[in-house]
Amino acid sequence: MATRATRATVVACVALVAVISNIDRVRITMLTQSECQQTFNTIVVDDSLLTWMEAFLNDRKAQGAASGTLRFYTQKLKLFLDYCQAHAVERISQITATFIRQYLLYLEERGHNPGGMHAAFRSSRAFLNWYEAEAEPEGWGNPIRKVKAPKVPIEPLEPVSHETIANMVKTCDRGTFTGDRDAAILLCLLDTGARASEFLNIDLEDLNQASGTILIRKGKGSKPREVYLGRRSRQFLRKYLKHRTDDSMPLWVTHPRFSSDRLGYDGLRAIIHRRAVIAMVEEPSLHDFRRAFALAMLRNGTDLYTLAKLMGHEGITVLQRYLKQTYQDTEAAHRRAGPVDNSEILGLV
Repeated sequence: MATRATRATVVACVALVAVISNIDRVRITMLTQSECQQTFNTIVVDDSLLTWMEAFLNDRKAQGAASGTLRFYTQKLKLFLDYCQAHAVERISQITATFIRQYLLYLEERGHNPGGMHAAFRSSRAFLNWYEAEAEPEGWGNPIRKVKAPKVPIEPLEPVSHETIANMVKTCDRGTFTGDRDAAILLCLLDTGARASEFLNIDLEDLNQASGTILIRKGKGSKPREVYLGRRSRQFLRKYLKHRTDDSMPLWVTHPRFSSDRLGYDGLRAIIHRRAVIAMVEEPSLHDFRRAFALAMLRNGTDLYTLAKLMGHEGITVLQRYLKQTYQDTEAAHRRAGPVDNSEILGLV
């Protein structure tokens, strides 16, 4: 079976001959695959780093990658590209395993935490592995295969506190569109545990106001799932929806007018920033709400496998990072209710 590179060679060769062969068009149909390969070998194959990175991002788009995934690859690959250009590395063939290791050390020196370094490594690995499969370059060894991923210590992930959220909700002017919308956003972010991109892509038709069920149509990996709103979150959401007189499909909009725009990522971050400043609390990140959801669910007795489904995780590995915080809870519980210390009979021994 012809490889992708061989097929690409034939196509390129036929195109080349088509330009030259106005004199003898029959020549195109008579070219053998071997002759095409010999002709194509005289052409320099472009392994421009910038060109192939753009092609990689276009491929991710064509594969239906979520907006958050595309943003992740764009940001992390730009870091790598900037480092390459600063060191006069413009072609993929110039990248070596040593160069990649030096890049990771550079990130560490610039203050990137282990998680950020691992993210940069993952994006570069995905790109180089894709290039290897797509271009099938002869005589090229993928340097990323010789580089070990940076270790990420399993540390407790700090969520936004319920007290902080309550103080931010108190800054929202009730009875106004902006105030009721922002209050609903703060509570629904916490109650659903949805990723920011998933949260912003919810449409009105995805919401069952009676039950509080929300359909996440395109979660991570393009997998749908359902998330839920409790009674109080539904109350705040209904107050916000009373302001909606527009015909827009998105659940979260910038203004209650016809053809209003869907609230975007930057707009959502601006809401969180504004409410934190007014409440005079430390500004939480959007992902802090998701962490708070996970930790609260664990503390309230939800098992890991159910929580993984609610959060759209394929496994429980990520969730195990939250367990360290619940261990503190179990220690406190034992101190309060340990059988020996709380036994009147054993206390007499």
